[in-house]
Amino acid sequence: MDVTLEQLRTLAAVVDEGTFDAASIALGVTPSAVSQRIKALEVACGRVLLTRSKPVRPTPPGQAVLRLARSTTHLAQDTAREIGIDAQAGYARLPIAVNADSIATWFLPALARLPARHRTVFDIHIDDQDRTFELFSSESVLAAVTSIARPVPGCTVTPLGSMRYFPCAAPDFAAAHFPGGMTSAHLARAPLVVFNRKDTLQHRFIREVTGAEANPPTHYLPASADFVRGIALGLGWGLVPELQWRALSDPGALVALDPDRSVDVPLLWQAWSLDSAPLRALSAVVTQAAARDLHPPT
Repeated sequence: MDVTLEQLRTLAAVVDEGTFDAASIALGVTPSAVSQRIKALEVACGRVLLTRSKPVRPTPPGQAVLRLARSTTHLAQDTAREIGIDAQAGYARLPIAVNADSIATWFLPALARLPARHRTVFDIHIDDQDRTFELFSSESVLAAVTSIARPVPGCTVTPLGSMRYFPCAAPDFAAAHFPGGMTSAHLARAPLVVFNRKDTLQHRFIREVTGAEANPPTHYLPASADFVRGIALGLGWGLVPELQWRALSDPGALVALDPDRSVDVPLLWQAWSLDSAPLRALSAVVTQAAARDLHPPT
């Protein structure tokens, strides 16, 4: 298979940008040049690599070639940076998938500890911890904080620890909606705050506590800080990360509906096995931060 770095970069750009036209803007070339490069790459591989949908998606053979594109272009960036052949190549770009609660608590300080000598910029993709694995397994990112332990060929998997969540509410809300404590009847009726429609943590918790499905009135607040603030303002109850609860200027703004009951969500760090100094350094600072801020892996 005789392919060029230019073709591989173009493939990654089309998948990242979603269309050939958007990729041409990102690459600074004409749409015709993008089409010609992809066509030449498909001829060299003898396979259709992309579905011409909106957004463009890699086919199964395209996913394999995309993995090659990610690793090859990243290593090329590393090499260019080391030998200083051009200013644009002076910074390595690291696309990472992270769950929102980690971004809001322990993960950003970890990124800030990456040594400056690695000259790295981050491209952060935020999704639920169950969904970040999809970005990683589709080769859209080089590393991910995920709750999925299933290894992807060509990657490393490192347990980070667990984020602990407590069922919390504002004191007045708890008194009004849970006067007898966190009973099944109260959980079925009390308004609930959920991050977004992908977030099933609260409903799984209700099912584990009550042994039944429930569909209480639900607010959706798809921003981690607003999620906690909405609960503190009395919109409803929800599972609040312990790290965010502790960091509140007034921790008394929330009370635990049951101090003896919590939910631990195990997190893992999955990263592609590349000979990349910035990626190795990133993995080191992430695992160090997790060891400090998360509960130990079980």
